[in-house]
Amino acid sequence: MGGAWTPSEALALNTLMEDVKGRYQICGPNTFNQYGFDDQIPNRIYAYNNRISGDRTVGAVEMTLIKVDESRLGDTMDIVMWDSEKAIYSSRTRTLVDAVYDWSRFNSLPRAYEWIRKDMMKDRLNVEELVAITLRFGNTGTIRRIGALLEREGVKELLLMRLEQALTKTSSMIPWIPGRPKRGKFNRRWGVVLNEPA
Repeated sequence: MGGAWTPSEALALNTLMEDVKGRYQICGPNTFNQYGFDDQIPNRIYAYNNRISGDRTVGAVEMTLIKVDESRLGDTMDIVMWDSEKAIYSSRTRTLVDAVYDWSRFNSLPRAYEWIRKDMMKDRLNVEELVAITLRFGNTGTIRRIGALLEREGVKELLLMRLEQALTKTSSMIPWIPGRPKRGKFNRRWGVVLNEPA
């Protein structure tokens, strides 16, 4: 007497997306773990997609599906899972950008700043690629925060200017670390209050 068959995470997600003729990419806690940023193994799959929003369960596989505009999908890599099923993951660089962009959903700031720093120190991160992915998939807050981080890390001015040119001048400040008081040094170039050392 065997137990009920249940699909693998990749098979469940691929089947669901095929049924709704959608595109997806696994993101957030799953990619944080996949790339070694976080050792916590998520008990559900998080995926950006262009069809479904909300929580779903297929067999024993729990999913949080985050519906995004088609233009927010991209910069992915295929990973073959243990059952030979192919899963589409956000790339390592895209994962770092999303950790800053979607910080409230994934509770990833200020940790993401350290992940970016470590990848830069270990030459795992192409800073030009980070700038390009930030400009393509980030919003104003993402550009401002990553710009402030890269400036602090001594990145070439030419790359900083590419980020800066995407911003409109503003006098409003956003916190470096959201959810903490807006007290600290003002970085006027990026419109960021450095409210915690990070």
